[in-house]
Amino acid sequence: MQSLPPFRRIVTGHDGAGRALVAMAGATPNTFPLKAVPGTVFYEVWNSATSPAPLDNGADPTDKPLQLSPGALGSVIRVVDIPPDSIQNQVSAEDAAAVFSEIGESHAGTGKADSKHKLMHRTETLDYGIVTEGEVWLVLDEEEVHLKRGDIVVQRGTNHAWSNRTDAMARMVFILLDGRYAPELLEVLA
Repeated sequence: MQSLPPFRRIVTGHDGAGRALVAMAGATPNTFPLKAVPGTVFYEVWNSATSPAPLDNGADPTDKPLQLSPGALGSVIRVVDIPPDSIQNQVSAEDAAAVFSEIGESHAGTGKADSKHKLMHRTETLDYGIVTEGEVWLVLDEEEVHLKRGDIVVQRGTNHAWSNRTDAMARMVFILLDGRYAPELLEVLA
């Protein structure tokens, strides 16, 4: 299995006179290869803890343990490398549960013995997922969608998984925003 090409993160800021400059450039310093699913790597690009986000010359907010969802009123942008199902499907039920503990949200995992995918999960977030390399299938409770490079998913707090049914690695960019379920939806999800 061939690894995917590296990418650069460019972060801008301001100098003492208010002129724009490059504050940080290079590989994302905070990457998290998942132990429970070899080949899966989370590259934490940036996050904000509030909205509106502070526009300052502060330190890198990704310099902390991996957390799947943003905090209250927060946002996250990350890149995720997704290995083929030939690797993901070797994950045991216990390891599938461990994945979500490893990424800071053990309660997010919804996979059961009869689930369509072992890594089904749900977060109370609005997510934008963009396929940048390879192909993946968006797996929902009753449907599946084949996604190719350039496709964008708007994920509104639904139960889902990402299935890579090819022999090559896939890569997606995810932007996650803190969200709240509408009261009528929360009643049926409970």
